[in-house]
Amino acid sequence: MPEFTPHPAALAENALLAQCDQRRQRRSGPGGQHRNKVETAIVLTHRASGLQGQAAERRSQADNRKMAIFRLRANLALSLRTERGEPSLLWQSRCVKRRIHIRASHDDFPTLLAEALDVLTLCDWNAAEAAQRLHCSLSQLLKFLKLEPRAFLQLNQQRQQRGLSALR
Repeated sequence: MPEFTPHPAALAENALLAQCDQRRQRRSGPGGQHRNKVETAIVLTHRASGLQGQAAERRSQADNRKMAIFRLRANLALSLRTERGEPSLLWQSRCVKRRIHIRASHDDFPTLLAEALDVLTLCDWNAAEAAQRLHCSLSQLLKFLKLEPRAFLQLNQQRQQRGLSALR
């Protein structure tokens, strides 16, 4: 059996950061008198793909790093595809009785999004088939993808390229 390579969005924080260049910047935003005096903005660039995650809306560099990591994971989930077999243990734990239980702001969301998009790619963007492989209902899969509007847009763009109707 071939060894499974995890999606970059699923890597532990330290492992993901080891694959990234980190830049600190001064940016406008909250901070009052401290604005433009400290480098609290964070830009993470994934070296292998060139994808970025950035954040500058918080006063704390640590908070901005956490948000930049989340955004980088989401960008990786949207852009990179990996081979999939059965649904992961994480997916199975979040998909109970064919319903997906997760918020878009949860740390696991980008990992699950990557898995859903991987399976959709495997199924040539046939959402009903992908839902069946993921052991969830079609409506739950679509509701999940709508949590990240770029993912739902990608689904419909891929379907349109294949002559399939758009999903709502």
